[in-house]
Amino acid sequence: MMVLGLTGSIGMGKSTAAAMLRRLGCPVHDSDATVHRLYAKGGEAVAPIARAFPGVVRDGAVDRQLLSAAVMGNSPALRRLEAIVHPLVGRARERFLRRAAASGARVAVLDVPLLFETGGQAHCDRVAVVSAPLSLQRSRVLARPGMTPAKLAVILRRQMPDAEKRRRADFVVPTGLGRALTLRRLAAIVTLLSGQRGRIWPPRSRPAVIHRAR
Repeated sequence: MMVLGLTGSIGMGKSTAAAMLRRLGCPVHDSDATVHRLYAKGGEAVAPIARAFPGVVRDGAVDRQLLSAAVMGNSPALRRLEAIVHPLVGRARERFLRRAAASGARVAVLDVPLLFETGGQAHCDRVAVVSAPLSLQRSRVLARPGMTPAKLAVILRRQMPDAEKRRRADFVVPTGLGRALTLRRLAAIVTLLSGQRGRIWPPRSRPAVIHRAR
Protein backbone atom coordinates (compact mmCIF):
# COMPACT_ATOMS: atom_id res chain seq x y z
CA MET A 1 0.00 0.00 0.00
CA MET A 2 1.27 3.46 -0.91
CA VAL A 3 1.02 6.23 1.68
CA LEU A 4 0.43 9.65 0.12
CA GLY A 5 0.96 12.78 2.19
CA LEU A 6 -1.40 15.63 1.33
CA THR A 7 -0.44 19.13 2.42
CA GLY A 8 -0.60 22.78 1.45
CA SER A 9 -0.70 26.21 3.00
CA ILE A 10 -3.86 27.80 4.35
CA GLY A 11 -6.43 28.61 1.67
CA MET A 12 -4.80 26.43 -0.98
CA GLY A 13 -7.70 23.98 -1.25
CA LYS A 14 -6.44 21.03 0.77
CA SER A 15 -9.84 20.17 2.26
CA THR A 16 -11.38 20.11 -1.21
CA ALA A 17 -8.58 17.87 -2.47
CA ALA A 18 -9.02 15.51 0.49
CA ALA A 19 -12.75 15.21 -0.27
CA MET A 20 -11.91 14.42 -3.91
CA LEU A 21 -9.44 11.72 -2.86
CA ARG A 22 -12.17 10.12 -0.76
CA ARG A 23 -14.44 10.17 -3.85
CA LEU A 24 -11.64 8.42 -5.73
CA GLY A 25 -11.73 5.59 -3.18
CA CYS A 26 -8.76 6.54 -1.00
CA PRO A 27 -9.09 6.39 2.79
CA VAL A 28 -7.97 9.74 4.23
CA HIS A 29 -6.59 10.40 7.72
CA ASP A 30 -7.30 13.99 8.83
CA SER A 31 -4.65 14.97 11.39
CA ASP A 32 -6.53 18.13 12.44
CA ALA A 33 -9.66 16.11 13.16
CA THR A 34 -7.55 13.64 15.16
CA VAL A 35 -6.19 16.44 17.35
CA HIS A 36 -9.71 17.79 17.88
CA ARG A 37 -10.80 14.34 19.11
CA LEU A 38 -7.78 14.11 21.42
CA TYR A 39 -8.65 17.51 22.94
CA ALA A 40 -12.39 16.86 23.22
CA LYS A 41 -14.12 15.62 26.37
CA GLY A 42 -12.90 12.07 27.02
CA GLY A 43 -10.00 12.48 24.62
CA GLU A 44 -6.68 10.81 25.39
CA ALA A 45 -4.79 14.10 25.51
CA VAL A 46 -7.03 15.85 28.05
CA ALA A 47 -5.61 14.40 31.28
CA PRO A 48 -1.89 14.69 30.42
CA ILE A 49 -2.38 18.25 29.11
CA ALA A 50 -4.27 19.19 32.30
CA ARG A 51 -1.31 17.97 34.35
CA ALA A 52 1.27 19.75 32.19
CA PHE A 53 -0.69 22.99 31.73
CA PRO A 54 -2.98 23.65 34.71
CA GLY A 55 -6.02 25.74 33.90
CA VAL A 56 -6.31 25.02 30.17
CA VAL A 57 -8.97 22.31 30.53
CA ARG A 58 -12.56 23.53 30.86
CA ASP A 59 -15.61 21.29 31.27
CA GLY A 60 -13.52 18.19 30.59
CA ALA A 61 -12.06 19.40 27.27
CA VAL A 62 -8.93 21.29 26.30
CA ASP A 63 -9.63 24.95 25.63
CA ARG A 64 -7.53 25.52 22.52
CA GLN A 65 -7.30 29.28 23.02
CA LEU A 66 -6.03 28.91 26.59
CA LEU A 67 -3.58 26.22 25.50
CA SER A 68 -2.33 28.39 22.64
CA ALA A 69 -1.74 31.25 25.06
CA ALA A 70 0.16 28.92 27.40
CA VAL A 71 2.63 27.78 24.74
CA MET A 72 2.86 30.82 22.46
CA GLY A 73 6.43 32.12 22.39
CA ASN A 74 7.48 29.51 24.95
CA SER A 75 9.66 26.87 23.30
CA PRO A 76 9.99 24.57 26.37
CA ALA A 77 6.20 24.61 26.83
CA LEU A 78 5.66 23.86 23.16
CA ARG A 79 8.05 20.92 23.37
CA ARG A 80 6.14 19.60 26.41
CA LEU A 81 2.91 19.81 24.45
CA GLU A 82 4.42 18.09 21.41
CA ALA A 83 5.77 15.31 23.64
CA ILE A 84 2.20 14.63 24.74
CA VAL A 85 0.33 15.05 21.47
CA HIS A 86 2.68 13.70 18.81
CA PRO A 87 2.80 10.10 20.15
CA LEU A 88 -1.00 10.04 20.41
CA VAL A 89 -1.39 11.32 16.85
CA GLY A 90 1.20 8.76 15.73
CA ARG A 91 -0.75 5.90 17.28
CA ALA A 92 -3.95 7.14 15.61
CA ARG A 93 -2.08 7.26 12.30
CA GLU A 94 -0.87 3.69 12.74
CA ARG A 95 -4.39 2.48 13.52
CA PHE A 96 -5.66 4.24 10.40
CA LEU A 97 -2.98 2.67 8.18
CA ARG A 98 -3.66 -0.76 9.62
CA ARG A 99 -7.38 -0.42 8.85
CA ALA A 100 -6.70 0.97 5.38
CA ALA A 101 -4.39 -1.93 4.52
CA ALA A 102 -6.88 -4.47 5.89
CA SER A 103 -9.58 -2.96 3.67
CA GLY A 104 -7.44 -3.60 0.60
CA ALA A 105 -6.66 0.05 -0.15
CA ARG A 106 -3.88 0.58 -2.67
CA VAL A 107 -3.37 4.24 -1.67
CA ALA A 108 -3.94 5.72 1.79
CA VAL A 109 -3.75 9.48 2.37
CA LEU A 110 -2.35 11.37 5.35
CA ASP A 111 -3.89 14.87 5.35
CA VAL A 112 -1.44 17.00 7.36
CA PRO A 113 -1.43 20.82 7.12
CA LEU A 114 2.11 21.25 8.50
CA LEU A 115 3.57 18.11 6.97
CA PHE A 116 6.97 19.48 5.97
CA GLU A 117 7.16 21.80 8.98
CA THR A 118 6.87 18.83 11.38
CA GLY A 119 8.90 16.29 9.40
CA GLY A 120 5.77 14.29 8.60
CA GLN A 121 7.05 13.42 5.12
CA ALA A 122 9.05 10.66 6.82
CA HIS A 123 5.75 8.78 7.22
CA CYS A 124 4.85 9.04 3.52
CA ASP A 125 5.93 7.31 0.34
CA ARG A 126 5.05 10.36 -1.74
CA VAL A 127 3.82 13.90 -1.02
CA ALA A 128 1.27 15.96 -2.95
CA VAL A 129 1.07 19.71 -2.37
CA VAL A 130 -2.03 21.71 -3.30
CA SER A 131 -1.24 25.16 -4.62
CA ALA A 132 -2.99 28.24 -6.00
CA PRO A 133 -1.97 31.81 -6.87
CA LEU A 134 -1.30 34.07 -3.89
CA SER A 135 -4.15 36.41 -4.80
CA LEU A 136 -6.64 33.54 -4.78
CA GLN A 137 -5.23 32.17 -1.54
CA ARG A 138 -5.69 35.55 0.17
CA SER A 139 -9.22 36.03 -1.14
CA ARG A 140 -10.23 32.53 0.03
CA VAL A 141 -8.80 32.99 3.52
CA LEU A 142 -10.00 36.56 4.07
CA ALA A 143 -13.54 35.46 3.21
CA ARG A 144 -13.57 33.28 6.33
CA PRO A 145 -15.49 34.64 9.35
CA GLY A 146 -13.24 36.50 11.76
CA MET A 147 -10.19 36.42 9.51
CA THR A 148 -8.13 39.58 9.04
CA PRO A 149 -4.99 40.40 7.04
CA ALA A 150 -3.05 40.59 10.34
CA LYS A 151 -4.21 37.11 11.40
CA LEU A 152 -3.38 35.72 7.98
CA ALA A 153 0.13 37.21 8.18
CA VAL A 154 0.70 35.48 11.54
CA ILE A 155 -0.48 32.13 10.15
CA LEU A 156 1.69 32.41 7.05
CA ARG A 157 4.77 33.13 9.17
CA ARG A 158 4.30 29.73 10.83
CA GLN A 159 4.03 27.94 7.48
CA MET A 160 6.72 27.06 4.99
CA PRO A 161 6.42 29.21 1.85
CA ASP A 162 4.34 27.70 -0.93
CA ALA A 163 7.27 27.79 -3.36
CA GLU A 164 9.39 25.69 -1.00
CA LYS A 165 6.57 23.19 -0.47
CA ARG A 166 6.18 22.83 -4.21
CA ARG A 167 9.91 22.31 -4.58
CA ARG A 168 9.90 19.49 -2.01
CA ALA A 169 6.73 17.78 -3.27
CA ASP A 170 6.54 14.75 -5.52
CA PHE A 171 3.30 16.10 -7.01
CA VAL A 172 1.87 19.62 -7.26
CA VAL A 173 -1.91 19.81 -7.54
CA PRO A 174 -3.34 23.09 -8.91
CA THR A 175 -6.54 24.24 -7.24
CA GLY A 176 -6.98 27.61 -8.88
CA LEU A 177 -7.95 26.51 -12.38
CA GLY A 178 -11.25 24.79 -11.66
CA ARG A 179 -12.31 21.69 -9.78
CA ALA A 180 -12.32 19.51 -12.88
CA LEU A 181 -8.61 20.00 -13.41
CA THR A 182 -7.87 19.39 -9.73
CA LEU A 183 -9.85 16.15 -9.82
CA ARG A 184 -8.10 14.97 -13.00
CA ARG A 185 -4.71 15.64 -11.47
CA LEU A 186 -5.58 13.74 -8.30
CA ALA A 187 -7.04 10.85 -10.27
CA ALA A 188 -3.82 10.59 -12.29
CA ILE A 189 -1.77 10.50 -9.08
CA VAL A 190 -3.96 7.78 -7.56
CA THR A 191 -3.75 5.70 -10.75
CA LEU A 192 0.04 6.03 -10.81
CA LEU A 193 0.51 5.14 -7.15
CA SER A 194 -1.96 2.25 -7.24
CA GLY A 195 0.50 0.29 -9.35
CA GLN A 196 3.41 0.82 -6.96
CA ARG A 197 4.51 -0.85 -3.76
CA GLY A 198 5.03 1.34 -0.71
CA ARG A 199 7.91 1.33 1.74
CA ILE A 200 5.99 2.76 4.71
CA TRP A 201 3.31 0.09 5.07
CA PRO A 202 3.49 -2.62 6.13
CA PRO A 203 6.23 -1.65 8.60
CA ARG A 204 9.47 -3.48 7.98
CA SER A 205 10.45 -5.71 10.87
CA ARG A 206 13.86 -5.07 12.30
CA PRO A 207 16.39 -7.87 11.93
CA ALA A 208 17.06 -9.80 15.06
CA VAL A 209 20.25 -8.90 16.88
CA ILE A 210 22.44 -11.92 17.53
CA HIS A 211 24.70 -11.66 20.54
CA ARG A 212 27.71 -13.86 20.12
CA ALA A 213 29.35 -15.45 23.10
CA ARG A 214 32.80 -14.07 23.85
